[in-house]
Amino acid sequence: MTREEKGQIIEDLTGRLNETNTIYLADISGLDAESTTKLRRECFKADVSLTVVKNTLLTKAIEASERDYGELLSVLKGNTSIMIAEKGNAPAKIIKEFRKKAEKPLIKGAYIDEAIYIGDQHLETLVNIKSKEELIGDVLGLLQSPAKNVISALKNGGGKLAGILKTLSEKEE
Repeated sequence: MTREEKGQIIEDLTGRLNETNTIYLADISGLDAESTTKLRRECFKADVSLTVVKNTLLTKAIEASERDYGELLSVLKGNTSIMIAEKGNAPAKIIKEFRKKAEKPLIKGAYIDEAIYIGDQHLETLVNIKSKEELIGDVLGLLQSPAKNVISALKNGGGKLAGILKTLSEKEE
């Protein structure tokens, strides 16, 4: 690979890193061709980009990017694949589902909205991260709940009050 080609790859990687808030570094070494193809299909279905990268090129791209990836550079040893997605938990869900049938891929590290996770032990945490849309839905549900309770109480209370008034008016006659 020529120096110009390496420079182009670093530039492309840097651009991709700057455009996204969700990056997973995974180890997919040891997967046979069929398993790798299945993993790539699952990633494609979930709108996750999976690319095998050279650690030296990824290190240079991370260093050239606008963000601080902290300890993520320390996991760049051995075989490394980068998974880029819009949803923070999409790659983790793919990995968890895929590992029901195989031992890999393993999570080396992840960067999600400025939070850094190092190691495969964070898989469950990463799977349970909610997307922006899910969080907005939860907040709206919580905000609507008190209003629904008040309206329900007023409807029920109004019926009781009318019954009491009717009973009192009948007693007076």
